[in-house]
Amino acid sequence: MNVRGTLEPDEVETFLEETTVPVRLSCRTPGGRLWMVSLWFRFREGVLECATSADADVVSFLAADSHVAFEVSTNDPPYRGVRGNGTATISPDPEKEVLGDLLERYLGTTESDLADRLLDPDRREVRIEIEPETVAGWDYTHRMGGGA
Repeated sequence: MNVRGTLEPDEVETFLEETTVPVRLSCRTPGGRLWMVSLWFRFREGVLECATSADADVVSFLAADSHVAFEVSTNDPPYRGVRGNGTATISPDPEKEVLGDLLERYLGTTESDLADRLLDPDRREVRIEIEPETVAGWDYTHRMGGGA
């Protein structure tokens, strides 16, 4: 992973490991139009991992063109984030392992109506792995005086 911007490689990794806002993932439709979707993610071993329904539009889009751009950034000042580009790979996740971990990461539990719907045995789930090629990190904490 080629790291640019004001964050060091270890700071980029720490930010992606600790931040629990969705990744904004951009790709192209088979017709060549741009598409953006927000997905929960986890960062492990240099890869962003997401989960979604096997029937989601983004799955067919990524199957047609695996090149992506992405951004993970805070929503409140002081703004911090990482953006980049890379390649996405889709694979089945019949045990919903990634989804279960993401429910725990973002909601703190797999015991909810949402979790029940998403973990339904009849729902087909896939794992989207994003291999970053180039990333740029930024942190405006110092410039913004530490927050609002």
